[in-house]
Amino acid sequence: MAAAQVLLDEVHEDLVADPRDHNTYVLGRIGKHNVAIAGLPSGGYGLISAAAVAIHLVRSFPAIRIGLMVGIGGGVPSKNADIRLGDVVISKPTDEHGGVVQYDFIEAMSDGQFVRMGMSDRPPSILLSTITRMQYMHFAYERHVMDHLAAMQEKLGEYAEGFARPTQEDRLYLADYKHVDPRSTNCDTCDPRATVSRRPRNHNGPGFHYGTIASANTLVKDSKPRDALAKELGAKCVEMEAAGLMNIFPSLVIRGICDYADSHKNDKWQGFAAAVAAAYAKELLLATPSSDGKNDLELLSNESGRNHIGH
Repeated sequence: MAAAQVLLDEVHEDLVADPRDHNTYVLGRIGKHNVAIAGLPSGGYGLISAAAVAIHLVRSFPAIRIGLMVGIGGGVPSKNADIRLGDVVISKPTDEHGGVVQYDFIEAMSDGQFVRMGMSDRPPSILLSTITRMQYMHFAYERHVMDHLAAMQEKLGEYAEGFARPTQEDRLYLADYKHVDPRSTNCDTCDPRATVSRRPRNHNGPGFHYGTIASANTLVKDSKPRDALAKELGAKCVEMEAAGLMNIFPSLVIRGICDYADSHKNDKWQGFAAAVAAAYAKELLLATPSSDGKNDLELLSNESGRNHIGH
């Protein structure tokens, strides 16, 4: 939870723990909002683990007003979405769903066939109003996100390297080009000519994308099902926890992109992706008014770069 903790403006004392609650919390404040940060258990991931964290959270903190699930995910680049490593995808509702679609694969993952299992409720309207404002005034807000990221790096000190932007080149390989050496997670032996040609960006910072996030218990490591999710759902990100909260409390999902959900995935971008997502979450809270002047409560949980914020 290091990336999230260092973004707190103030750290609060621990509360007396509910013996039924197995979560670990860090309490504090961001702007005018009181925040509870909870982490998934070590080695825990997926819909069931996320749901368990959320159930304990809402029981221990019944005054929670909104939820933010913040962490890492796989990017789903397409002609309509120039998504790159280190970018952030924020769930945004459509007429059909609240921003997150739960799915499951019908057959072998390589077939790319899946079935919809459920859809999230819309996040609280106050959050939707805030992300709309951030989307249309993105130049100002994105600059603030980078300021939070720089402050995080400074506070982390000797641990900052684990959350720094990697020196590894960002390569998006053609969908039909598979990773060459299954014994290695790097792409040193992969053909650089088999990459997608992309225009250089006119800025060095991450991009921020708003749209559908696809969630399942299955880790996507193949471009065929990834592209099927983009085509059928318009998904911009795939991940493994968000759908676990659908029946517990409405949440906004914020995911830093650490890979392209294909056979070339590795963990080199996870720390930076988690840090950028957490920095965006802080700016979102600073831009969100507190309710009726009262203190609010947020939760942020993470594990191995996967973060979940609830409020």
